Amino acid sequence: MTVSVFDLFSIGIGPSSSHTVGPMKAARVFVTTLQTENILNTIQQIKIELFGSLAFTGKGHGTNLAILLGLEGHAPDTINPDLIKPRAEEIMAQQTIDLCGKHSIPFHYEKDFIFNFKDLLPAHTNGMRFTAYDKTGQTISARIFYSIGGGFIVDEKESTQAKTPYDHATPYPFATAKELLKHCEDQNLSIKDIVFANESSLHTPTDVNVRLLKIAAVMRECIDKGCHSPGILPGGLNVKRRAPELLQKISQKNMPKSHEYTDSMEWLNLYAIAVNEENAAGSRVVTAPTNGAAGVIPAVLHYYLTFYPQATEQDAIGFLLTAGAMAILYKKGASISGAEVGCQGEVGVACSMAAAALTAVLGGTIYQVENAAEIAMEHHLGLTCDPIGGLVQIPCIERNAMGAVKAVNAARLALLGDGQHHVTLDKVIATMKQTGKDMMSIYKETSLGGLAANIPEC
Repeated sequence: MTVSVFDLFSIGIGPSSSHTVGPMKAARVFVTTLQTENILNTIQQIKIELFGSLAFTGKGHGTNLAILLGLEGHAPDTINPDLIKPRAEEIMAQQTIDLCGKHSIPFHYEKDFIFNFKDLLPAHTNGMRFTAYDKTGQTISARIFYSIGGGFIVDEKESTQAKTPYDHATPYPFATAKELLKHCEDQNLSIKDIVFANESSLHTPTDVNVRLLKIAAVMRECIDKGCHSPGILPGGLNVKRRAPELLQKISQKNMPKSHEYTDSMEWLNLYAIAVNEENAAGSRVVTAPTNGAAGVIPAVLHYYLTFYPQATEQDAIGFLLTAGAMAILYKKGASISGAEVGCQGEVGVACSMAAAALTAVLGGTIYQVENAAEIAMEHHLGLTCDPIGGLVQIPCIERNAMGAVKAVNAARLALLGDGQHHVTLDKVIATMKQTGKDMMSIYKETSLGGLAANIPEC
């Protein structure tokens, strides 16, 4: 699969890219295919079945609500997040659903939406099955989808194929850091230049720049909204949103003039917490590379833009291109799904991306960039995904702040060295993948182990 930075930085909704964004996309694909095949109007019943991690933590992540809106034809990048819960509740109460917004059928949530806690589908723990029936009860269409992390989805056929319809030729293909660095050396280009060339083969160069600046702007908007949205997060844990109070407290002191002042790290923490509180509230966020880890990249990017005097808004382009390169390596070499490899694949990857990107915009060599990415992931290996109550709140919100701080420190360590180190990024990615395989399923977004099992939901 050709992975674009715009696949990894996609504008969507909280609280989870794999449990909210992906399922909404899958539901929409299912019904739009029915419409394309001219069989939508023959459907009189539809059933949804969730498996694995989607079943165990789906309600906490709003998977059920997202799927209902997806069946009505909504997409995560365009839907108004404030409409999701009210409309889903209306569907349940009225016991009808408008497929593609055009064909109304009976829908009985209690029997037509199934959380299967016993079975697993073969390709991935985040599996879902959609089945449509005619008025006689005969199956008209049935499809299995997998939400494989970061909002990516594949159907049953695609999950078994080495190549997919999304493969496109790029001038500098790479799946490993070794291949990426070789391109840089051969062409005398930076990592961001290599990725920009690849993206420019998929989109116009102008479009690439405009879209990246738009992503940076949405990240900034998310930080600002989170900093000014007090209240209690939904879901039942009664977690208080802290960003507005943090902003008030740190604003009482003069804002540091540069990153050289240690107080600047308080703002870094604030930025990450603000984004992930917005994510937990189901608001508009950018996957980076997932929703659960959506605060790390915006926090480090805007920490750089705010506290490094030489920074310019245009630097966001190089920052995101470099971060995207690292995400592509993890996507191709391991996983960015917490349900597959734990939180090392989410906050760990985001930290690695941010460390590399910060190193790059601060003038680091390609070898220092690779070193920063490796340092950041090496110290996230084995990180579990154990959200209390299946909600992307505890420990997820603070974990993003810690990931942002680690990213900055990894960049500083790398810049103090010459890029030479014992463990390569490729080795640490392989280790992360194997660690994820070895990790018990209770620590992989099922809320059956770790903090989720030891802290009462109150």
